[in-house]
Amino acid sequence: MILVRHELRQGRVSFLIWTAAISFLLAVCIFLFPEMKGQMESVGDVFASMGSFSDAFGMDRLNFGMLTGFYAIECGNVLGLGGAFYACLCAAGILSKEEKDGTAEFLLTHPISRRRVVTEKLLAVLVQVTAMNLLVYGISVCAIAAVGEAIPWREINLLHLAYYLLQLELAGICFGISAFTRKGSVGAGLGIAFMMYFLNLIANIAEAAAFLKYVTPFAYCEGADIVTAGSLDGTLVTIGMVIGLLGIGAGYLRYVKKDIY
Repeated sequence: MILVRHELRQGRVSFLIWTAAISFLLAVCIFLFPEMKGQMESVGDVFASMGSFSDAFGMDRLNFGMLTGFYAIECGNVLGLGGAFYACLCAAGILSKEEKDGTAEFLLTHPISRRRVVTEKLLAVLVQVTAMNLLVYGISVCAIAAVGEAIPWREINLLHLAYYLLQLELAGICFGISAFTRKGSVGAGLGIAFMMYFLNLIANIAEAAAFLKYVTPFAYCEGADIVTAGSLDGTLVTIGMVIGLLGIGAGYLRYVKKDIY
């Protein structure tokens, strides 16, 4: 596990910055809720009547005057985009950084197989993404308790689980991409995260584009769907996990045969 520890040390600054930023923004949103609670019901009625804009974010199906509705939209966007960007950032250059930094020859001269290199780098990504989610979850729950609101455990757990699965899927895709590049692919990874988010907005607005829900992981993270149904969409989650695993599999196959220099 030496390589895992090495990757964690290299990524600790990024981990601390992203975790602190996402946690801070979520806490701010939660602490604002008691002050805005009385006004949010009327604001929710306005949002619900905004046509395509309401459809894009599911605002017409949530009550902003309740913590679950407010959290699903406001906090969900922070955790969704922030978490997606961080997961892609962790995985997008993980298999190509040695070639980019000129340290590949040093790494591969050690008595360690390429398959083990890929496995330990994958574990490092999973540890960072998982740790970030656990810390953010804990801070969110503590913030809700601090403002005196009853914690809606089922909805909070489902929302955080959905975004954790989203991050794993995107990390898997970017992990695979990183095996095919030599100079890093951080920009591509962040672009994929933003593209997936945008595709979900299109799928929500246009009925003709509803099939995009089977492409983007943000589809099974829809706060309105989760709060209303009280569960995740098993079909969409399964498709997403398969896509993520395919990305990881592609990374393994490419890296073990890649001409690295």
